[in-house]
Amino acid sequence: MALNARLDHRKPLVFDTHELGRRPGALQRLTREIEAPKDLGIAGVIGVPEGAPVELELRLESVMEGVLVTGTARAQAEGECVRCLEPLELELEADFQEMFSYPDADDRGRVKAEPADDAEEDEDRLFLEDGLFDLEPVLRDAVVLALPMQPVCQDDCPGLCSECGARLADDPDHHHDAVDIRWAALQGLAGSLEDGEKDEMSGAEAEAGVDEKQEK
Repeated sequence: MALNARLDHRKPLVFDTHELGRRPGALQRLTREIEAPKDLGIAGVIGVPEGAPVELELRLESVMEGVLVTGTARAQAEGECVRCLEPLELELEADFQEMFSYPDADDRGRVKAEPADDAEEDEDRLFLEDGLFDLEPVLRDAVVLALPMQPVCQDDCPGLCSECGARLADDPDHHHDAVDIRWAALQGLAGSLEDGEKDEMSGAEAEAGVDEKQEK
């Protein structure tokens, strides 16, 4: 990843590492509660609502090549059960660890004689900018990995009736009388025969009535 755009230390997910002083082995522990940014989670499935509280616990460790950030994010996620479509909530705990490199150091912590222009080399790296780093992309990745791709309200949720859409957990005895398709045609034929027999009987009764009148 290329160098970040100008970072604003006032943003809740931007952190300052100046206290570490580029001294390998120096440690700093931080706790912070922030409001969840927009679209924190799996779009259309489950996530932390925008503005909801997110608790962060961070450990910043100075190493030769930069600052190693280890932390945990805790929040309450909201979504929809994929089986019965009912709203659900779950406690989210996402762990992460990321290295933020000094812009002037190589991957072994040595100061570069000249800035490297190799885009491929820096593509997957995150950098410090004036001692600051932005935790948001790391937090987003960690939250997505910690959330279930197919959330359910309970492990044994029976879901919805495939025929009428009724929620089966509300009515465990819910069912529909199934008709074997192999017999459906015969049932239809039987119905036709019954109707035919009724018509014949009606016709016979009508003819008998005419004959009786003629005899009289």
